[in-house]
Amino acid sequence: MGIITGVLSAMPAAISQGLVWGIMALGVYITYRLLDFADLTVDSSICTGGAVSAVLIIAGVHPLVSLVFSILAGMLCGLATGLLHTKLGIPPILAGILTQLGLYSVNMRILGRANVALLGKETIISLGNIPMAILVGAVFSVLVIGAMYWFFGTELGCAIRATGNNQNMVRAQGVNTNTTKLVALMISNGLVGLSGGLLAQYNGYADVSMGRGAIVVGLASVIIGQVVFAQKGNFACLLAAVVAGAVIYYAVIALVMQLGLNTNDMKLFSAAVVAVALAVPNLKKKKSTRKKTAAAAKEG
Repeated sequence: MGIITGVLSAMPAAISQGLVWGIMALGVYITYRLLDFADLTVDSSICTGGAVSAVLIIAGVHPLVSLVFSILAGMLCGLATGLLHTKLGIPPILAGILTQLGLYSVNMRILGRANVALLGKETIISLGNIPMAILVGAVFSVLVIGAMYWFFGTELGCAIRATGNNQNMVRAQGVNTNTTKLVALMISNGLVGLSGGLLAQYNGYADVSMGRGAIVVGLASVIIGQVVFAQKGNFACLLAAVVAGAVIYYAVIALVMQLGLNTNDMKLFSAAVVAVALAVPNLKKKKSTRKKTAAAAKEG
C-alpha cells in the first residue's frame, strides 16, 4: 500500500512535468518525423530558452513576456543549425552537434554563471503549485497543438512535410527545400525554447546543464505516443499523442522511482525506454510481414 500511495502522490507532478516537456517533444516531432532531420540542437536550445526566460524575469520582465523571447532565442538556435546544414553542406547530425556545442558557451554568457535561481520571483508556472502547473501546461500544449495544426495545413507547412517525404519531388515543384528546412528547424527549436522557458519557471531556476538528455525525452515521447495510440486520427490527434507520450514517459519514471530505482541509473533506464520504443514499431512490421508471407505461401 505504501508504494501505491507513493505512486499516486507522485502522479500529479509527473503529469505537470510531462506537459511541459511535451511541448519540447512537439518540436522534436517536427524535425524527427515531419522533416526527417536528426537535430541534436535541442539538448542546448532548451537551456537557451530557459536561460533567457530566467534572466529576463530577474531583470523585471513579466514571465509571460519572457517566454516570447525564449521562443525567439530557440528559433535563432534552429537558424544556426539550419545555416550550417543548408549553406555549408554540413550533415544534419554534425550541424546539430556543432550548434549544441557552441550554445554551451552562449548559455553560460546569458546566465553569467552555472545556474540562476528564481527565488521570490513571479512565475506563471510553479513546481510548488501542481494544479496550476498542470493547468498552465495543458493550456500551452493545446495552444501549441492548435497553432501547429493550422500552420502545417498552410502551403508552407505542407511544403515542409513534403520535404521530409521526398526532397527531389518538392524541388521539381519549384520549392526551395533549403528554405523549408530552415523554417522547420526554427519552428522546432522555437518550441523547444518555449519549453525551456516554462521548465525554468516550473523548477524555479535555470541551469546550464538543464537540457542534457532532452533529445532522449523528446524521442521517447514521440515514439511512445505513436506506439500507444497507434497513429490513429487526424494530424491534431497525432500531435496530442506526442504530448500524451511525454506524460506517459514521466509517469513511468515516477513509477520506477517509487519502486526504488537508483537515481544514478535514470539515464540508463531512459535510454532503454527509448530503445524499446524505437524497436517496437519495427518488430511489429516484421511480424506483420512474416504473417503475410506465411499466408501467401499457404494460398500458393
